[in-house]
Amino acid sequence: MLNRSSLTAGAVVLLLLIGLAVVYWPQLLPAVAGAPSLTATDELTYITDLDFWQRTPRERAVVATAYFDLQHDLNDVPLTVGDWTGVNEPETNQEVLILLDPEQYIQRLYTDSAGRYLWLSMVGGRSSQPFHAPDICYDADGWQYDLGSHPTRLDEGGEIYGLWLHGKKQFPDAATPTEHVVYYFYLFPDAQRNQADGIVLFKLTSSRYGTLEETLAIHEEFVRTLFRKAGNPAELLRSTGL
Repeated sequence: MLNRSSLTAGAVVLLLLIGLAVVYWPQLLPAVAGAPSLTATDELTYITDLDFWQRTPRERAVVATAYFDLQHDLNDVPLTVGDWTGVNEPETNQEVLILLDPEQYIQRLYTDSAGRYLWLSMVGGRSSQPFHAPDICYDADGWQYDLGSHPTRLDEGGEIYGLWLHGKKQFPDAATPTEHVVYYFYLFPDAQRNQADGIVLFKLTSSRYGTLEETLAIHEEFVRTLFRKAGNPAELLRSTGL
């Protein structure tokens, strides 16, 4: 049997452990340097990441200026954003739609006052079927390409990450190779990341304008019109009580 002194000693140890947890628990949560505070009062908050089936160190909570979830119509994402004006260009290749079987599929062509263009594709689904990395298609179509990740710093603080692809292909009737720059990431409605709740792929595609870095800066400019600030997903979990 435990005597009174051993129980007292155990209680002291327990209190010390609780005290240490209170002091150090915030430091044990993943940190996002320079990220703004996110609270439950922030509306249109999503989780963004580079992958849709597993978490990566680039996972962020992000506050959007439009709805990017399958409880809403992705067609409601504005056609005019900053200096960009878009028009819907529905997918005409029925084989693509049959293969992906998405719940929502939006394809738009945006242009700015300088005549530059960006294709915005938003693909929404509740399983893994509608989603695959763009390099799979580029590889199958004979493109040469490089891959990498790139941060987009948002106007109100924090940053989100996207994956980029820089592809080149020489077509028989063209004097120079065709070049594409793709920038994309995935959005989840909450930190649980349950596929059944829906996933949205946000993908931008353009020609190369100047260097790769200059082109990615144009993509960043577009992203900043639709996403305000980003922060620590763990902080968002605490603020929402999840």
